[in-house]
Amino acid sequence: MIYGFIKNNEQLFPIEKMCKVLQVRSGSYYRWKKLIITARQQLKIAIKEQITLIYFESKQRYGSPRITLELQSFGYKISRIAVAKYMKELGLRSKLSKKFKVTTNLNHNYLIFENILNREFIVKMPSKVWVSDITYIQTKEVFIYLTTIMDLHDSKIIGWSLSDGMSTDETTLLALKMAVKNRNIEKGLIFHSDGGVQYASKKFVSVLDSYKKITRSMSRKGNCWDNAVAESFFKSLKTELIYGNKLITKEQMKPEIFEYI
Repeated sequence: MIYGFIKNNEQLFPIEKMCKVLQVRSGSYYRWKKLIITARQQLKIAIKEQITLIYFESKQRYGSPRITLELQSFGYKISRIAVAKYMKELGLRSKLSKKFKVTTNLNHNYLIFENILNREFIVKMPSKVWVSDITYIQTKEVFIYLTTIMDLHDSKIIGWSLSDGMSTDETTLLALKMAVKNRNIEKGLIFHSDGGVQYASKKFVSVLDSYKKITRSMSRKGNCWDNAVAESFFKSLKTELIYGNKLITKEQMKPEIFEYI
């Protein structure tokens, strides 16, 4: 308490005189002052500890933007630039992504629907817009295929399938079956996808039409930005879960993807 009083009044009185009046050695005070950690330094240490915890809890997947959001949700007032600086000081770096590879098969004669969604990705109510896409995932033995259906209202994956093949039955129909179990279909629901054969096939169109409440929408040919939300999810999944890690077996990959989703 005495040392704290002296430190708080250094601008008002000479240090030597305060030490003499308060009967403490000036040398002891200076040694104490060197060791003291300011509140700002304590906050920095606490933030760095939280950054490290979030980083490894996310299995090294999160970069500065996501870690910033996590910290802000805990009540820390901190910018992404500051988080990036601290991560650099800590030697923490999110896993790097690889280039996008097109897997959509447009070589078919089925009907292609107009792009009704038109990149309107902000949706205020659930079951107003669902977006779907398919991607490949490499394992030790083979490629497997992940199909997802996302509700744009909360960006939640409400339906998905993991398959060895790319038939409609294995991909889009299985994912749709899960989606309608998890979330009610509302009248006027827009179902948006690319124009791949799994979405344009008669079997899949017939199932969607049976609900009588769904409006179809498809991305324009060669324009991945028309389904940017789904593409972004796949990029995050591959960056954070697959790239930079050792290849694992198909059976090991399934629970990893389930946990990630």
